[in-house]
Amino acid sequence: MNKRPEKSSMDLSTGQTIRKDLRLNWIIYLMALPVIAYYLIFHYGPMYGLLIAFKDYSPAEGIWGSHWVGFKHFDSFFNGIYFWRLIRNTVLINVYDLIFGFPAGIILALLLNEIRKMMFKRFVQTISYLPHFISIVVVAGMMFDFLSRDGLINQLIGMFGIAPIDFLKESGWFRFIFVSSGIWQGVGWGSIIYLASIANIDPTLYEAAKIDGASRWRQIFHITIPGIMPTIVIMLILNMGNMLSVGSEKVLLLYNPLTYETADVISTYVYRKGILEASYSFTAAVGLFNSIISLILIVSANAISKRVSENKLW
Repeated sequence: MNKRPEKSSMDLSTGQTIRKDLRLNWIIYLMALPVIAYYLIFHYGPMYGLLIAFKDYSPAEGIWGSHWVGFKHFDSFFNGIYFWRLIRNTVLINVYDLIFGFPAGIILALLLNEIRKMMFKRFVQTISYLPHFISIVVVAGMMFDFLSRDGLINQLIGMFGIAPIDFLKESGWFRFIFVSSGIWQGVGWGSIIYLASIANIDPTLYEAAKIDGASRWRQIFHITIPGIMPTIVIMLILNMGNMLSVGSEKVLLLYNPLTYETADVISTYVYRKGILEASYSFTAAVGLFNSIISLILIVSANAISKRVSENKLW
């Protein structure tokens, strides 16, 4: 007769360690419960709804009662007339933001770190943080006021004899407006994590560099930047995961049919098809495709970083 295998001492010690940790830190786990419940209810729970991407979903029949169609909606999206335009616009906006927006927070943090007058440093930090707390609706309104034909920008360029430009009605200007306004709104807030990383660098390294005669520039390039490189790599990996994700709110507020050629992205297309046209299954398929590509990108970026350096997200 086969005997039931006994638990190993390692399993017993692991279980005892977990129980001991729960007993000692139960208040911390209790505080974490609302966050865990939030993600379970609003993020993991609704995942069963992804089934409608493979069905002709009908609200009357429900998810399980709707007819199964397989990859029909994916084929419709891939072969649609807007597919390449959506991919191009989404990728280009994110690439521009990665090239110009991602380094902006790093550069601001490096510049703030070099300011020695604390009053002035705090003033600059406060001014740079404030735009982050402005509503996207207000930011879009400011863009309309500044960039209209009789707005501030056209009045300034008119002083040099340049004819007024309809910035928000010309598709060629949309990506520049979107990315530059995003940098203005987020550069101060984005610099916080780099300033915190700089604060953790050993001060004796700077003292040794000064004794060796290193200038401010050499200290930045040989101490500060290498010291915050792990943080930069992690933030870059996280940004790579959003290469096919552009916030629909700001695009919806700024774009119009005249700028669809450069402004229409996957998220706005999903909004129009899903909310306005009630094509729930089709937009679920588009969203699932977007999520899968984002997952592949973030895993690939992490694998490349792990291979070429010691910095990785997991």
